Amino acid sequence: MASTSDIRKGLCIRYNHDIFKIIEFLHVKPGKGPAFVRTKLKSVTTGKVIDNTFSAGHKIDDVRVETHTFQYLYSDGDTFHFMNTSDYNQITLQKSVLDAPELLKEGENVKILINSEDGLPLSVDMPASVILEVTHTEPGVKGNTATNATKPATVETGARVNVPLFINEGDKIKIETEKGSYMERIKE
Repeated sequence: MASTSDIRKGLCIRYNHDIFKIIEFLHVKPGKGPAFVRTKLKSVTTGKVIDNTFSAGHKIDDVRVETHTFQYLYSDGDTFHFMNTSDYNQITLQKSVLDAPELLKEGENVKILINSEDGLPLSVDMPASVILEVTHTEPGVKGNTATNATKPATVETGARVNVPLFINEGDKIKIETEKGSYMERIKE
């Protein structure tokens, strides 16, 4: 058993007969009244996100998890196939468990949280950023790059990202996986 002081991003807890992963939290100490923790929880079984507030000192039932590195192999519709990099065992996960499946490139390494009690995978932690090649975008107009204007671009995984006007087809860009937003162009 843990308490609200142990809450951190990525912690898996049992709540309402399901297992949830904490994706955001904020400790609040108002000037009047007791402290509380405002959280955003994502169900590891359904992918549904809920908001919940725990009062300070509230006991929470945390789930023991192990983190393993897996390599993304390929997708089969809504089923994604991964291989453990240490023992080469393969597992399949549904698209709903993944946070940003559209940014996964074959061969990419991810961290998968596995429930220690039953050995079932709970969630997939993507790297903070990924580098992908732009496969389609409209050409930028010369002289129109001084503003912070953006245009849509399609990357090699099929995801659509808004990029600055100076990005062209064939450029490699770094994308933040949490927000799915452009970070920078990668020079080769």
